[in-house]
Amino acid sequence: MPDTLSAPDVFVRFLLDADSSPGLLSRLLQPYAKRDLIPDRMWSHRSGDTVHVEIAMEAMPAQVVHLVEGNLRQIVGVRSVSRVSRSCLRQVA
Repeated sequence: MPDTLSAPDVFVRFLLDADSSPGLLSRLLQPYAKRDLIPDRMWSHRSGDTVHVEIAMEAMPAQVVHLVEGNLRQIVGVRSVSRVSRSCLRQVA
């Protein structure tokens, strides 16, 4: 596994559309939980049989972004996943 001290962190926001179903939101958090990550923001809105979800992290380790995205795409009922990302600089006090 790459050294987390040398790997940059990135701001990442995933935008998803999925079938409305019980347990969907908890399944969307599993890719984060199994990597000991906690999203900074999660928002969802149901419109008919579709749930629109945003999950964002201000500083996600760059080496896991593609892994989390791949896991989100594999969740049953997820129709689409879009990613918005950019580098971030951590401020040290």
